[in-house]
Amino acid sequence: MTADFVVDPGSPEQRRLSSPATVEEQLSLLNEASRRIGSTLDLRQTARELMEVAVPRFADVAGVAVHDRVVSEGEYPGRTADGTATVRRIAVGATGRAAGYRPAFPLDEVTTYPAWSPYTRCIATAQTILYPRMDVGTAREIALSWKRDVKISLLEDASILIVPLSARGRVLGFVVFTRMPDSPAFHEKDVALAEELAGRTALCLDNARLYDRERRTALTLQSSLLPADLPAPPGLEIASRYLPASDLTGVGGDWYDVIPLPGHRVALVVGDVMGHGTRAAATMGQLRTAARTLAGLDLTPKEVLFRLNRMTQDLDATQIATCVYATYDPITHTCAIGRAGHVPPILLGPDGGTELIELPPGLPLGIGGQAFEMRELTLPTGSVLTFYTDGLVESRDRDLDSGIRDLRRVLECSYQDLEDLCDATIATQRPPHERDDIALLLARVRDLSPAEFASWALPFEARSAGEARRLVRTTLRSWGQTGVLDTTELVVSELVANAVNHGTGPIELRLLRGSTLLCEVADRSPQPPAMWRPDLDDEAGRGLNLINRFSYRWGSRPTSTGKIVWCEVRLP
Repeated sequence: MTADFVVDPGSPEQRRLSSPATVEEQLSLLNEASRRIGSTLDLRQTARELMEVAVPRFADVAGVAVHDRVVSEGEYPGRTADGTATVRRIAVGATGRAAGYRPAFPLDEVTTYPAWSPYTRCIATAQTILYPRMDVGTAREIALSWKRDVKISLLEDASILIVPLSARGRVLGFVVFTRMPDSPAFHEKDVALAEELAGRTALCLDNARLYDRERRTALTLQSSLLPADLPAPPGLEIASRYLPASDLTGVGGDWYDVIPLPGHRVALVVGDVMGHGTRAAATMGQLRTAARTLAGLDLTPKEVLFRLNRMTQDLDATQIATCVYATYDPITHTCAIGRAGHVPPILLGPDGGTELIELPPGLPLGIGGQAFEMRELTLPTGSVLTFYTDGLVESRDRDLDSGIRDLRRVLECSYQDLEDLCDATIATQRPPHERDDIALLLARVRDLSPAEFASWALPFEARSAGEARRLVRTTLRSWGQTGVLDTTELVVSELVANAVNHGTGPIELRLLRGSTLLCEVADRSPQPPAMWRPDLDDEAGRGLNLINRFSYRWGSRPTSTGKIVWCEVRLP
């Protein structure tokens, strides 16, 4: 059998039923229908199975047409003003001697039938229409309604049954059974058998429709919550893939994200909500939003995971999730990673070897209230961080350790392009029906170029503010960013003066050009800056107010040796 054509095998079991069919013949056909129709939750496959049962035993030719909106959206259409019906042909079956029907009634054709046509009346009334022998006038009218060349001879004098596909009080479409002019005509007693076949098929089709609608909803929700475009953070090359499973039970809560952080640092997140379907996808969306919100607070990975754990318990006590969260600083190449029950990340070194990043696994989010741990490491230039979900490495016939070993072997192949490496990794996966959904996130470390980063050590003395202004002027002119020169001079001068007046030396000044211009001043004092409103006669206290006024945003963060105060200036 091809996609739209059933070839008559000529076996004794496929011989034409009597007209009308005997009770034994009816029971035999219905028994076969019960056994063969509805083996999958697929609209087209279910319709094809009806063709296999009905042709040639019950008809020379048969076809199934359902509302086009049922196929495209999983929904029933509303009533049209002109009474027309738009349907899509999803299966056609014919015996070998009825080959002329195949080009006349192509598979997947969308047709709008006028209100007077027998097909539309069948849908509107949910009643079977029988033509023991179709007269030439009716055949001509129907052929003309298709607005294309259809041989009237295919319909003239043929015996035709048009049977509604009714399930749960709604009509999905219809099935047409046709016997050629040289075959015995349908008898009125054949109507009951045709309706029984159509009824069983309709229920299976409606089950497939409901399943497909639920899966489509879950996939749409899940994909809409994943980032459409990942940012390109300084010092990192990013590539990602998301691969949904084919069945509803595999549509889960996998997600990934790349979140810009203050100071042109970045957070990398991959998570997996346990469970499947729309509920898991909805929980994934809430956790992804929560992770982005917490990332904006510039928390460490262990602090983010701790708060995500509490939020997961508040959202739904029955839902748990795994997650790996990392932050990366492109200036120092420092990466801090924490995980909550998630599969371990893999580091692909610049020499082509791989290693598992060893860090405490932690419990999944939603379980207990324990603190999480994290690990800090310095990533060499050219190394690739690999974050993934368990669907990539675990299946029914492959345990987790074996899957991770297989993944490491793929990563160790010499792929210079990250997109090619993503494709090669995904290509090793099993068919969709044999696996869970998959999220994959790769991040390659690169050095910042002199055209985007500059740093200087400054003496711990008042004149360093003037030296900082000179360095800023020279650097921004070489970068072609004279449009922000005056603003940047002002805010950098205030940052350095603030460090001299309230911090501890030595001082380091950094400029990093990305989507904005980042200005950082590091000193050895752990005391964070505090902005306050000075009185009119105060001689100090206006520096942070000026920074707040002229920069896009500003803040501070602790370091192992003190703190960094930073601000960002919008680039033209």
